[in-house]
Amino acid sequence: MASLKEIKTRIGSTKKTKQITKAMEMVSAAKLNRAQGKAESFQPYTEKIREVVASIAQGSEGASHPMLEDRPEIKKTGYIVITSDRGLCGAYNSGLLRETMNLIEQRHSSQDEYGLVVLGKVGRDFFKKRNMPIFQEITGLADQPDYSDIKNIAETTVQMFNDEVFDEVYIHFNHFVSAISQRVTEEKLLPLTTLAKEAAAEEASGPTPNYLYEPDPETILERLLPHYAESLIYGSLLDAKASEFGARMSAMRSATDNADNRIDELTLSYNRARQAAITQEINEIVGGAAAQN
Repeated sequence: MASLKEIKTRIGSTKKTKQITKAMEMVSAAKLNRAQGKAESFQPYTEKIREVVASIAQGSEGASHPMLEDRPEIKKTGYIVITSDRGLCGAYNSGLLRETMNLIEQRHSSQDEYGLVVLGKVGRDFFKKRNMPIFQEITGLADQPDYSDIKNIAETTVQMFNDEVFDEVYIHFNHFVSAISQRVTEEKLLPLTTLAKEAAAEEASGPTPNYLYEPDPETILERLLPHYAESLIYGSLLDAKASEFGARMSAMRSATDNADNRIDELTLSYNRARQAAITQEINEIVGGAAAQN
């Protein structure tokens, strides 16, 4: 059984740990509010670009672009995987990486059939450890990233699709559902065939906005489609950041609760040990007094 001094030391160290986890929970909650607001404010911008591109794709005869069409043969698939740079966020990274690995193993029999674009140190280290093909990587992103922070990697990824390095590109990230819930999500980034299907469905369901284009629709698609794909990457990053802070806040809250429970257990053990020591001392005094009589 541990001594009174050892138990007291454990209680003290656990209280210090609780202070740290509580502070991290509060910091993560503040960062979550900012990240959630930034993600929500960016959404209308992406939606408007999608609306314009869909209108051009559906309303202009002869207007087409390779980014809107499936390729007849898929030789190599690209995966953009968004993880965090740090841990202490529960299953935020492990769930995402496990799902990504499962999908890659199901779809591909060789590393020649896919390539990875990784955002985040945890994902970078995970894939490097397994000698998987990483085409691009970026780490050390700010908690509230700007588009300029990922502009180069987003442009390069889209260009690799246009250059047929990749024949399709998926993006994997944790979608923000609520402060305590995140969902591992895969979205097909390129080609933008889903966009064309959505535009057709909207056109069939009712009237759509009528735009006048200058210059011609083909030129606008040539400039706008890459930018739209890049904005989807940035939007997914903002969504993932909100999810990261929500996961870290929940993990730190759980750690704080566990620290409280541990302190209660140690305090009870301390009181029992102290009572046993006092009882032992009383017995020794009584025994000594009895021996003298």
